[in-house]
Amino acid sequence: MQIKLSNRITLLQESITIAISTLAKRLKDEGKDVLNFGAGEPDFDTPKAIKEEAKKALDTGFTKYTAVEGIAPLLQAIADKLERENGLKYSPKDIITSNGAKQSLFNLFAAIIDEGDEVIIPAPYWVTYPELTRLNGGVVIEPKTDESTGFKLTADVLKTLITPKTKMIVLTSPSNPTGSVYSKEELTAIAEVLKGTNIIVASDEMYEKLLYDGKKFTSAAAISEDMYARTVTINGLSKSVAMTGWRFGYLASTDKTLVKAMNNLQSQSTSNINSITQKAAIIGLNGSVDAEVEAMRVEFEKRRNIAADGFNAIKGLSVLKPDGAFYLFVNCSAVEKDSMKFCKELLEKEGVAVVPGSGFGVEGYFRFSFATDTTTIQEGIERIKRFVENR
Repeated sequence: MQIKLSNRITLLQESITIAISTLAKRLKDEGKDVLNFGAGEPDFDTPKAIKEEAKKALDTGFTKYTAVEGIAPLLQAIADKLERENGLKYSPKDIITSNGAKQSLFNLFAAIIDEGDEVIIPAPYWVTYPELTRLNGGVVIEPKTDESTGFKLTADVLKTLITPKTKMIVLTSPSNPTGSVYSKEELTAIAEVLKGTNIIVASDEMYEKLLYDGKKFTSAAAISEDMYARTVTINGLSKSVAMTGWRFGYLASTDKTLVKAMNNLQSQSTSNINSITQKAAIIGLNGSVDAEVEAMRVEFEKRRNIAADGFNAIKGLSVLKPDGAFYLFVNCSAVEKDSMKFCKELLEKEGVAVVPGSGFGVEGYFRFSFATDTTTIQEGIERIKRFVENR
């Protein structure tokens, strides 16, 4: 018997970042010398205080179901964090915790996108945004950004994209894959364009703690009362607090109807997130591990400088030094415009795994994660240099 898949599920593609990392791990398990720069995962361990809180939760039997949206102390910790660090006043009732920010986004897209709705997703983009749009019957509007604007969508370009079918715009700051950060002034200009519309803003702020060169982070919802009302703020602890495997994300919105709809959806899918993660996440949110987060950020900044300088010294490659996150979006178009071909040959010939720009909606680039030690970074860049020179 051949099972017929739904039309919608056939539109969904495998995450190219996960595919590359899986391939690199398989090759490594087979005994091949592979350096993996594809993963979007800090190489640091989760801070000890968070792990101790998880052990305490286990020891005290906190292993049962909780409310779908999360336990009250956790929701309050998120609300307190958003007010303290981002200037955003949310009630615990405005917040839902999910199995990573990816599920928060899944809930949001499923709750608001109808057939034919347009979602503006500036490219380069994180690979999941367009897939979630198509899965829910939406239409991806994909304005290409480039190095001249630091890979950021401008207010002037946004004006030209809005139609009666525009339902949402996705803003990611700092960006995966480029590391670009929207300034307060840039967000204010975008907010002016959106005034008078019913367009929702999905603001993915997962990398907010990883900023460099003294850059300051601004939440989209903090720009104005109008932006506050239309923005769904999405965040988590995977990147900043090295809790990727714990699967903790959250979103916040002042729209009670929307929050209720997303809560209903989660109640029929995964229900609450891991109870032990919930207890541990409170420590990640309340400032207890801020010193360790800052130490990670400082180390990431050193690695960024080493990696960016290394790539810019290779003839045929260039990269804008990112303001945030832990990725370089390297321009390889002078060597090979087909990014998948470049990355496949690099893996085969030099054992270096990076992610092709095509997966992020832009050709002629690849994403290089510097979330690993400097020795590995330097060795990887040497191999890439050799590959480019031999090619």
